[in-house]
Amino acid sequence: MADSRETVNHHAFVVGFPIRHSRSPLIHGHWLKTLGIAGTYEKIEVAPEDFAGFVANLKSGALGLCGGNVTIPHKESAYRLADATDALTDELGAANTLWLEDGRLKATNTDGIGFLANLDDRRPGWDRAAKRAIVLGAGGASRAVIQALRERGFREIHVVNRSLDRALELADRFGPRVHGHRMDACAEVMQGADFFVNTTSLGMAGSPAPALPFSTLAPNAVVTDIVYVPLKTDFLAQAERVGLATVDGLGMLLHQAVPGFEKWFGQRPVVDQSLRDLIIADLKEHP
Repeated sequence: MADSRETVNHHAFVVGFPIRHSRSPLIHGHWLKTLGIAGTYEKIEVAPEDFAGFVANLKSGALGLCGGNVTIPHKESAYRLADATDALTDELGAANTLWLEDGRLKATNTDGIGFLANLDDRRPGWDRAAKRAIVLGAGGASRAVIQALRERGFREIHVVNRSLDRALELADRFGPRVHGHRMDACAEVMQGADFFVNTTSLGMAGSPAPALPFSTLAPNAVVTDIVYVPLKTDFLAQAERVGLATVDGLGMLLHQAVPGFEKWFGQRPVVDQSLRDLIIADLKEHP
């Protein structure tokens, strides 16, 4: 039976604290318009102490919403409060996508999907060697990246972080192919590596980032950054100066949004140049 606009809930959200700078409404609004879907996608700011109540109201149907995205600082709480999760989300202990199905709140995490899809789109074959990857940072954003790289088949994943304990904690969580190091070991582990990703806020909004020996990476190495403001971060500029291929972080934001949109609105959207241009224009106007 075909869906009826009167019986299908096409109202979704992104929730966080703060939430005013989120580009998710712009992304999903573009797809709703392009695909001709009579739906809505709104920003909702919820303080941490109020998040459990928000989820309870979502589950009850009182909010009139079918699901949505979850961003900082609610991802771990969203995972704990969901009725059903998948294996990927269970390992991460964090969820960024929620939807109501058969009266239950289900959860998954699409950050790793978005991370890989961006690289596959912008630099096909980036993982051909899949030997050694360097992950800078051991915060929440690094978990999905490490998991994605492990599942893509990298033999060694070296997590470099200011706090060794945090890096070792991730090595324990994600298995024997993952190794933790202090920041002062970065130059050593970068030698001959095939892939480098920054998962920290270093370089965000044009702030300075430390100089790293990108010239010691393998000649065919790829360097990426999950920071996308600015599009060309200091780390990407350093890598380009020594002739390495780079991928900006904007595509991760765009591609991670695809599975959620399909869950809530019933059609799979496409990440194309028109969407990139739309978000880039907004970033220039509201950096």
